[in-house]
Amino acid sequence: MHIYKDKVVIITGGASGIGKCLGEKLASLGAHVVLSDINPTGLEKTIKEIADKGGNVSGEPLDVADYEAFKAHIQGVIKSKNQIDYIFNNAGIAISAEFQDMTIQDWNKVIDINLHGVFHGSILAYRQMVKQGFGHIVNLSSVEGMVPFPTTGSYVATKYAVLGLTQGMWVEGRSLGIKASSVCPGYIKTNIFDAAKMVNIDRAKIMDQYKLLEKMGITPEKCADVILKGVAKGKPIIPVTTLTHVVWRLARFFPISVLKWISKDFDKWRYKIRPTHDVTVNK
Repeated sequence: MHIYKDKVVIITGGASGIGKCLGEKLASLGAHVVLSDINPTGLEKTIKEIADKGGNVSGEPLDVADYEAFKAHIQGVIKSKNQIDYIFNNAGIAISAEFQDMTIQDWNKVIDINLHGVFHGSILAYRQMVKQGFGHIVNLSSVEGMVPFPTTGSYVATKYAVLGLTQGMWVEGRSLGIKASSVCPGYIKTNIFDAAKMVNIDRAKIMDQYKLLEKMGITPEKCADVILKGVAKGKPIIPVTTLTHVVWRLARFFPISVLKWISKDFDKWRYKIRPTHDVTVNK
């Protein structure tokens, strides 16, 4: 994919998972990669690994929820590289809780990182790309930006929003030379949900419910390959896994049926995952 050679690429959440794999692959393709992550130790390790393989890479710690910090990060890239060809707004977190157990603090944390963080990166890069007359913004949504999975309401809300935000940028930016892509992975074998905070949910039991999804999942390396191919083709929506392709089509043509199916399935295992059985289900 020679399209990435010598391009300036910003990647948030670049210390691990999909972000790390994107950084590794883009560096191997000759891009100038700028990584950021809230985890300075992991970020430093990833930068060293890419550099040791001959990649052109730099980076700095960043909390994407901090607009001023993100602004300084973008300005630093522009000052040193003169332009931004691509930005991958990849940083994100998940907190697993039913709505009845969700706290305002947990809600705000997910919204700040998954939605505000994506907006910060998008708007800052977008303005620079308007000046340049070119550029490509890539935002990580999810299969959960197409259909809601139970116990991840705040995550679902942000991923639906990211999908809509990116489509809005695609519509407005097209005539300005700006491309926008929303990536919708399915189950990717990263640690996002393994490391996620669980509220009144037994971690082992809920992960057991998703064993089938895990079997259908792909590695972050494979995910990065699919993303980069989709971005190279300029696709506005990039479903990554087979599951996402299927869910996307079903949700578009049979939205109510899909919601009912998910709800009925959740009713079967809701009590199994809760340490306390203090929920009332209205039939």
